[in-house]
Amino acid sequence: MDLRSLKLFLSLCETLHFGRASEACHISASALTRTIRQLEESLGVQLFERDNRRVSLTQEGEKFQSYAQDALMQWDVIRNDLLQEAQELQGEISVYCSVTASYSFLYEILSEFRQQHPRIEIKLHTGDAENAIQHVLNQTEDITIAARPDSMPATLAFKHIATSPLVFIAPEQESPLNELLRGEIDWAEIPMILSEEGVARKRTDRWFKQQDVKPLIYAQVAGNEAIVSMVSLGFGVGVVPKIVLDNSPLAGKVRILDVEPQLKAYDVGLFALKKKLQSPLIEAFWSQVR
Repeated sequence: MDLRSLKLFLSLCETLHFGRASEACHISASALTRTIRQLEESLGVQLFERDNRRVSLTQEGEKFQSYAQDALMQWDVIRNDLLQEAQELQGEISVYCSVTASYSFLYEILSEFRQQHPRIEIKLHTGDAENAIQHVLNQTEDITIAARPDSMPATLAFKHIATSPLVFIAPEQESPLNELLRGEIDWAEIPMILSEEGVARKRTDRWFKQQDVKPLIYAQVAGNEAIVSMVSLGFGVGVVPKIVLDNSPLAGKVRILDVEPQLKAYDVGLFALKKKLQSPLIEAFWSQVR
C-alpha cells in the first residue's frame, strides 16, 4: 500500500465527491475510482457507500481514515528524522483560515517560514473562520488560525497570536436605522445581522440574554466580511471582530457603536491537534509564532 493511495483516499474523505477529489489531486475520476477499488480489495472491506447522488464513508472507512491520517503523519516524522543530517525539512502542511486572517497574520508568518524552510510546501485553504477549528478536529487540515472558543477540546493545542475586540457596527450613512440608535437604544427593535454560528454568535447570544432582550434577527450569514457588507448597506447592526473591520475595504462605510457592557474580545491564534505537533514540519511552523 503506497502513500499516494492513502492521499487519494483522504482527499475523497474530505470532499465525498469523486469529481472534486480527482480534480484536487490532478488525476482522472476513473483513476481515482480504480485506486479506491484496489484499496477496498486489498483490505477486504467497503470503504465508501456510493450511488448516483451521494458518497459517504462506511464504518470501516472511518476507521481506515484514522489509520491513513496517522500513517501519513508518521511518515513525515520518520522521513524528516532521516533527513535531519541535511538540516532541511521537506513535505507539505495544510493550513486553513479566513481571508482576513490570511493577510492579517499568515503573510508575516509565512514570509519568515519560507526563508527558513524553502522545501516545505504550504497548502492553503480559505473559508468561514467559524468552521476553522472543526477542520483541524476532522484532520482535513493540519493547522488553522481562529478565535479561541470559551471551551476547547483537550486534544487541541493553541498558540496565541493577537487579541481583537468584538464590536457592534452600524451604517455610517444617515438612515432610519440610525434614528433608532440615537439616545438610549431599545435593542428589541434593532435589526441584527449575525453569524450563523461560532464564537461571535455565542457571545452575542449571551450578551442579549444578559440584557433580557430577544434580538430581532434580520439575517444570519456565514463570514464576517458579509456582515460588514450588509451593515454598510443599512440592513441592520452587526457584530464582528475589529480586525475584520480594520482590513475591510468597507471600513469607511460603517461605524463602531459604543455599547456597554462590551463583548469579550477575540483571542486569535494557531490551532493544531496535540498529536500532530510530533511532526517536525508542523512543529517548525508552530514554533514560528513566538
